[in-house]
Amino acid sequence: MNEATPRSVTLDFWCDLQCPDCRTAWQQDLRVLREGYGDRLEIRLRHFPLEKHKYAFAAAQAAEEAFAQGLGWEYVEAVLARIEELEQRGEPLLVRIAEELDLDDEEMDTALVDGRHILTVDADHAEGKAIGVTGTPTYVIDGVRLDGGKSQEGLRERIQELADRVLGSTAD
Repeated sequence: MNEATPRSVTLDFWCDLQCPDCRTAWQQDLRVLREGYGDRLEIRLRHFPLEKHKYAFAAAQAAEEAFAQGLGWEYVEAVLARIEELEQRGEPLLVRIAEELDLDDEEMDTALVDGRHILTVDADHAEGKAIGVTGTPTYVIDGVRLDGGKSQEGLRERIQELADRVLGSTAD
C-alpha cells in the first residue's frame, strides 16, 4: 500500500445552526455519510452564522462549548432539531439543550456571557468569506467547494464521488 495514500478525507460543513437547510443537510446527508464512511470521513463543523438568524452566532458559540465539553455533535444535532424553538426562546434554549444533554449548563451559560468562543466563530466566518462561502450549507472536500445554499440536490452524491476519489486510491 502506498504510504502517501490518505486513510481519511475531511469534509468541512459550513453551517448556520439556525438554518433549516443545514438541518436538512444534517438529517438527510451528513448522517448517511457518517454511517457509510465511518472514521474514513472526518466531518468538521465550520461556523457561518447568517445575519438573518438572530441566534445563529450564539448557537455557534454554544456548539463550540459543547465540543469543549465532549458532546459537540450531539449538541449540534439537538440545536438543529429545534431551530423554530430557538427563534422563539433564544439563548435560554441553548442552555436548556446543554442541560438536557447532561453538559455543564452553568458553564454553557458562562461561555455565552464571557464570549470565550467568539474568536473561533469569527475566524470560521472570515475564512468562509475568504473562500467564497455565501450561504449555508456549504461543503468543502478535497479542495472543492459545494454550495448547498441554493439547492442541496445531488450534493451527497457529489461528496461521495469526491471522497471515493480520494479514498479509492488506496486500492492501487
